[in-house]
Amino acid sequence: MVHTNPKSLSDWQLSITRSSESKPTNKNLDFKALRGKTVAVLGAAASAFDAAGVALESGDKAVHLFVRRSAIASLSVLRIRDYPGAYDNYPQLPDAARWFQAWRFHQAGTAPSPNSIERAIAFPNFHIHLSAPWKSARKLGDRIAIQVNDDVFEFDFAIAGTGYFVDPTKRPELADLQEQIALWRDRYEPPEGLRDDSLGAHPYLGSAHEYQEKVPGTAPYLKDIHVFNPAGLVSFGLPVGDIHSIRRDVPAIVSRISHDLFFKDWAHHEASNITVFS
Repeated sequence: MVHTNPKSLSDWQLSITRSSESKPTNKNLDFKALRGKTVAVLGAAASAFDAAGVALESGDKAVHLFVRRSAIASLSVLRIRDYPGAYDNYPQLPDAARWFQAWRFHQAGTAPSPNSIERAIAFPNFHIHLSAPWKSARKLGDRIAIQVNDDVFEFDFAIAGTGYFVDPTKRPELADLQEQIALWRDRYEPPEGLRDDSLGAHPYLGSAHEYQEKVPGTAPYLKDIHVFNPAGLVSFGLPVGDIHSIRRDVPAIVSRISHDLFFKDWAHHEASNITVFS
């Protein structure tokens, strides 16, 4: 069950994104059609830099990458704990410790790979703008006018490489269950300086990545839905779904599903065994 969503930037970006002049990086982009055009890229992680690199390699006139932060993230906070002791035992840490680590990751940002950066900066027509959040964006004829701080830029096309937001209450396939799913904001109250609404919207998962009930005993069927995607970040620490999480998480999920199916059908198994040996 996937409930990560392209991160919404606000109503104005959603309207722009639906047009032919803008797309998020999780959509198929026809980079050849951008040859000779001026392109804006919003974001500073791997997908943003990779999009910029491909656009430049495809012959764009210029690519401008806008970064909300004052610097590009250079330290991968999550990878620091990428060793067996941490990823095998991380889910057993107290809630306060897991929350702090997720908050710290959000504060630091996601570091793009050196290859992604080098791919883009090799082009003289690549431009990086730091401390440059978009204040507004609007269609201006066939172009996009973007206000960044006190400046206005015009582009032929915009690419949003802004990552994902996690919130199972926003997924239509979970509409009938959303009020029953326990989220981190239902289970843990962080100190004032560590509050983060986006982290609070992550599901509070069990040891096999299963949804848990907001009110115990009211929705036992939730345990049959296992979440193997980035929505498990706060509960499990590492980027769930990445290669590094497969060794730890897939066996745990498979084992729990096997356990649940076996015991649910135990009466059938027992009857079959009696029939065979009688």
